[in-house]
Amino acid sequence: MGGDKLLDQIFNLKFTAKQLARSAVKCEKEEKAEKAKIKKAIEKGNMEGAKIYAQNAIRKKNEALNYMKLASRLDAVVSRLDTQAKMQMVTKNMAGIVKNLEKSLESNNLEKIAATMNQFEKQFENLDLQTQVVDGVMSAQANLSTPEDEVNSLIQQVADEHGLEMGLNMPAAGASVPAQKVQQELDPLAQRFAELKGK
Repeated sequence: MGGDKLLDQIFNLKFTAKQLARSAVKCEKEEKAEKAKIKKAIEKGNMEGAKIYAQNAIRKKNEALNYMKLASRLDAVVSRLDTQAKMQMVTKNMAGIVKNLEKSLESNNLEKIAATMNQFEKQFENLDLQTQVVDGVMSAQANLSTPEDEVNSLIQQVADEHGLEMGLNMPAAGASVPAQKVQQELDPLAQRFAELKGK
Protein backbone atom coordinates (compact mmCIF):
# COMPACT_ATOMS: atom_id res chain seq x y z
CA MET A 1 0.00 0.00 0.00
CA GLY A 2 1.49 3.36 -1.04
CA GLY A 3 2.12 6.12 1.48
CA ASP A 4 -0.65 8.41 0.20
CA LYS A 5 -3.15 5.57 -0.05
CA LEU A 6 -2.30 4.48 3.49
CA LEU A 7 -2.82 8.01 4.81
CA ASP A 8 -6.17 8.16 2.99
CA GLN A 9 -7.17 4.87 4.59
CA ILE A 10 -6.18 6.16 8.03
CA PHE A 11 -8.28 9.30 7.49
CA ASN A 12 -11.29 7.30 6.29
CA LEU A 13 -11.06 4.90 9.21
CA LYS A 14 -10.82 7.77 11.73
CA PHE A 15 -13.87 9.37 10.13
CA THR A 16 -15.81 6.09 10.27
CA ALA A 17 -14.85 5.56 13.93
CA LYS A 18 -16.19 9.03 14.77
CA GLN A 19 -19.44 8.28 12.93
CA LEU A 20 -19.81 5.05 14.91
CA ALA A 21 -19.20 6.91 18.18
CA ARG A 22 -21.90 9.45 17.23
CA SER A 23 -24.29 6.62 16.40
CA ALA A 24 -23.63 5.08 19.82
CA VAL A 25 -24.47 8.39 21.54
CA LYS A 26 -27.66 8.67 19.47
CA CYS A 27 -28.70 5.14 20.48
CA GLU A 28 -28.06 5.94 24.15
CA LYS A 29 -30.34 8.98 23.90
CA GLU A 30 -33.02 6.89 22.22
CA GLU A 31 -32.67 4.28 24.97
CA LYS A 32 -33.27 6.96 27.63
CA ALA A 33 -36.33 8.17 25.73
CA GLU A 34 -37.71 4.62 25.62
CA LYS A 35 -37.13 4.26 29.37
CA ALA A 36 -39.10 7.45 29.95
CA LYS A 37 -41.92 6.00 27.83
CA ILE A 38 -41.84 2.84 29.99
CA LYS A 39 -42.39 4.94 33.11
CA LYS A 40 -45.31 6.82 31.52
CA ALA A 41 -46.88 3.59 30.28
CA ILE A 42 -46.65 2.03 33.77
CA GLU A 43 -48.19 5.15 35.31
CA LYS A 44 -51.12 4.84 32.88
CA GLY A 45 -51.46 1.11 33.57
CA ASN A 46 -50.51 0.16 30.01
CA MET A 47 -48.35 -2.90 30.71
CA GLU A 48 -48.38 -4.12 27.10
CA GLY A 49 -47.03 -0.75 25.95
CA ALA A 50 -44.42 -0.81 28.74
CA LYS A 51 -43.17 -4.20 27.48
CA ILE A 52 -42.84 -2.87 23.93
CA TYR A 53 -40.94 0.20 25.15
CA ALA A 54 -38.71 -2.04 27.30
CA GLN A 55 -37.88 -4.19 24.27
CA ASN A 56 -37.04 -1.05 22.28
CA ALA A 57 -34.82 0.24 25.10
CA ILE A 58 -32.94 -3.05 25.28
CA ARG A 59 -32.46 -3.10 21.51
CA LYS A 60 -31.12 0.49 21.53
CA LYS A 61 -28.76 -0.36 24.39
CA ASN A 62 -27.38 -3.33 22.44
CA GLU A 63 -27.00 -1.20 19.31
CA ALA A 64 -25.07 1.43 21.28
CA LEU A 65 -22.73 -1.23 22.70
CA ASN A 66 -22.13 -2.70 19.24
CA TYR A 67 -21.34 0.73 17.79
CA MET A 68 -18.91 1.41 20.64
CA LYS A 69 -17.18 -1.96 20.12
CA LEU A 70 -16.78 -1.30 16.40
CA ALA A 71 -15.44 2.22 17.03
CA SER A 72 -12.93 0.80 19.50
CA ARG A 73 -11.76 -1.83 17.01
CA LEU A 74 -11.38 0.79 14.29
CA ASP A 75 -9.30 2.95 16.64
CA ALA A 76 -6.97 0.00 17.19
CA VAL A 77 -6.66 -0.54 13.42
CA VAL A 78 -5.97 3.18 12.88
CA SER A 79 -3.21 3.04 15.47
CA ARG A 80 -1.56 0.09 13.73
CA LEU A 81 -1.86 1.71 10.30
CA ASP A 82 -0.41 4.94 11.68
CA THR A 83 2.61 2.98 12.90
CA GLN A 84 2.88 1.32 9.48
CA ALA A 85 2.84 4.73 7.74
CA LYS A 86 5.68 5.95 9.96
CA MET A 87 7.67 2.79 9.31
CA GLN A 88 7.19 3.23 5.54
CA MET A 89 8.49 6.80 5.78
CA VAL A 90 11.61 5.66 7.66
CA THR A 91 12.12 2.79 5.19
CA LYS A 92 11.90 5.22 2.28
CA ASN A 93 14.46 7.51 3.94
CA MET A 94 16.78 4.57 4.57
CA ALA A 95 16.51 3.48 0.92
CA GLY A 96 17.62 6.96 -0.16
CA ILE A 97 20.55 6.83 2.24
CA VAL A 98 21.61 3.41 0.91
CA LYS A 99 21.65 4.82 -2.65
CA ASN A 100 23.82 7.73 -1.44
CA LEU A 101 26.12 5.25 0.26
CA GLU A 102 26.46 3.23 -2.94
CA LYS A 103 27.38 6.38 -4.90
CA SER A 104 29.88 7.37 -2.22
CA LEU A 105 31.47 3.92 -2.26
CA GLU A 106 31.78 4.03 -6.04
CA SER A 107 33.51 7.40 -5.91
CA ASN A 108 35.64 6.23 -2.95
CA ASN A 109 35.08 9.58 -1.16
CA LEU A 110 35.64 8.78 2.53
CA GLU A 111 34.02 12.00 3.79
CA LYS A 112 30.82 11.28 1.85
CA ILE A 113 30.85 7.68 3.06
CA ALA A 114 31.19 8.80 6.69
CA ALA A 115 28.43 11.41 6.32
CA THR A 116 26.09 8.91 4.69
CA MET A 117 26.82 6.30 7.36
CA ASN A 118 26.03 8.90 10.04
CA GLN A 119 22.73 9.62 8.29
CA PHE A 120 21.98 5.91 8.10
CA GLU A 121 22.72 5.40 11.80
CA LYS A 122 20.56 8.41 12.70
CA GLN A 123 17.63 7.00 10.69
CA PHE A 124 18.13 3.62 12.30
CA GLU A 125 18.10 5.24 15.78
CA ASN A 126 14.92 7.12 14.86
CA LEU A 127 13.29 3.88 13.72
CA ASP A 128 14.35 2.16 16.94
CA LEU A 129 13.08 5.04 19.03
CA GLN A 130 9.75 5.25 17.20
CA THR A 131 9.24 1.54 17.72
CA GLN A 132 10.05 1.86 21.44
CA VAL A 133 7.74 4.85 21.91
CA VAL A 134 4.85 3.19 20.05
CA ASP A 135 5.34 -0.07 21.98
CA GLY A 136 5.54 1.82 25.27
CA VAL A 137 2.45 3.88 24.59
CA MET A 138 0.47 0.87 23.36
CA SER A 139 1.35 -1.24 26.40
CA ALA A 140 0.68 1.70 28.74
CA GLN A 141 -2.64 2.32 27.02
CA ALA A 142 -3.58 -1.34 27.34
CA ASN A 143 -2.71 -1.23 31.05
CA LEU A 144 -4.60 2.01 31.62
CA SER A 145 -7.62 1.54 29.39
CA THR A 146 -8.75 -1.98 30.23
CA PRO A 147 -7.88 -2.97 33.80
CA GLU A 148 -10.71 -5.40 34.46
CA ASP A 149 -10.56 -5.06 38.23
CA GLU A 150 -11.04 -1.28 38.01
CA VAL A 151 -13.92 -1.70 35.57
CA ASN A 152 -15.62 -4.18 37.91
CA SER A 153 -14.96 -1.90 40.89
CA LEU A 154 -16.53 1.10 39.11
CA ILE A 155 -19.60 -0.91 38.10
CA GLN A 156 -20.01 -2.06 41.70
CA GLN A 157 -19.56 1.52 42.97
CA VAL A 158 -22.24 2.89 40.62
CA ALA A 159 -24.59 0.07 41.61
CA ASP A 160 -24.00 0.80 45.30
CA GLU A 161 -24.58 4.55 44.82
CA HIS A 162 -27.97 3.90 43.25
CA GLY A 163 -28.94 1.03 45.55
CA LEU A 164 -28.91 -1.51 42.71
CA GLU A 165 -28.35 -5.24 43.13
CA MET A 166 -25.62 -6.69 40.92
CA GLY A 167 -26.77 -9.71 38.92
CA LEU A 168 -23.19 -10.94 38.47
CA ASN A 169 -20.65 -11.95 41.06
CA MET A 170 -17.89 -9.45 40.41
CA PRO A 171 -14.34 -10.14 41.64
CA ALA A 172 -12.88 -7.71 44.14
CA ALA A 173 -10.68 -4.95 42.82
CA GLY A 174 -6.95 -5.60 43.11
CA ALA A 175 -3.88 -3.47 42.69
CA SER A 176 -3.17 -2.05 39.25
CA VAL A 177 -0.34 -0.14 37.62
CA PRO A 178 -0.63 3.53 38.62
CA ALA A 179 -0.65 6.06 35.80
CA GLN A 180 2.25 7.93 37.41
CA LYS A 181 4.50 4.84 37.20
CA VAL A 182 3.67 4.37 33.52
CA GLN A 183 4.40 8.05 32.86
CA GLN A 184 7.77 7.73 34.65
CA GLU A 185 8.66 4.79 32.40
CA LEU A 186 7.77 6.80 29.27
CA ASP A 187 9.69 9.96 30.31
CA PRO A 188 13.17 8.63 29.34
CA LEU A 189 11.83 7.63 25.91
CA ALA A 190 10.30 11.05 25.38
CA GLN A 191 13.55 12.71 26.47
CA ARG A 192 15.58 10.53 24.06
CA PHE A 193 13.12 11.34 21.27
CA ALA A 194 13.56 15.07 21.92
CA GLU A 195 17.35 14.67 21.83
CA LEU A 196 17.21 12.92 18.47
CA LYS A 197 14.88 15.55 17.06
CA GLY A 198 17.35 18.27 18.13
CA LYS A 199 20.26 16.72 16.20
